[in-house]
Amino acid sequence: MEDNGNLVWKLKKEEHVVQDEWIDFRRNDYELPNGEVIGPVYNYSKHSFSLIVATDENGDFICVRQYRHGIDEVTSEFPAGAIEYKEKSDVPYITSKNIVASEEDAFEAAKRELKEETGYVSDNWKHLLTTPANATLSNSNVHIYAATNCRKVTGQHLDDTEFLNVLTLSEKELKQRIFEGDFKQSLHVLAYYLFKDSNY
Repeated sequence: MEDNGNLVWKLKKEEHVVQDEWIDFRRNDYELPNGEVIGPVYNYSKHSFSLIVATDENGDFICVRQYRHGIDEVTSEFPAGAIEYKEKSDVPYITSKNIVASEEDAFEAAKRELKEETGYVSDNWKHLLTTPANATLSNSNVHIYAATNCRKVTGQHLDDTEFLNVLTLSEKELKQRIFEGDFKQSLHVLAYYLFKDSNY
């Protein structure tokens, strides 16, 4: 076991710049291993979320297209959605603790989001990986699942602020979109390669 004691930063001061039902954005001061104090250092917590690499009965990938305001573009990606925290929290806002979900909650979110966003369901699921979504800035996790042999059972049931289209892509088409810049979510690209590596 490696000794990481000489690498850890110590939190000295924490300020919640914005804390609501969407984000806990913090301005912190830290003491470095050499004793120097630095700040401000920014980090945040948001909903952890589930991401689903889904294929239909023909082996095509079930994807969605939607607008992403961070890059001001419409992109292709896999179905994904937030894991709700409110029912299990004693406060009505995001904290660094209440966004950490169990695998049971994440799996329920994955099944719900696949059906609501695309109208597809599956009896064949596999957990691929749970990992921090952005370890440099956030403690939120992404829970990545595979769902194969999906069948369409209903139309979309989207939230009021969701606007997305469903499309199915062959593996060749998906890889073309990855390398030509249409499939721009890095965690979704990771999910594809985890799916391929799993031989699922």
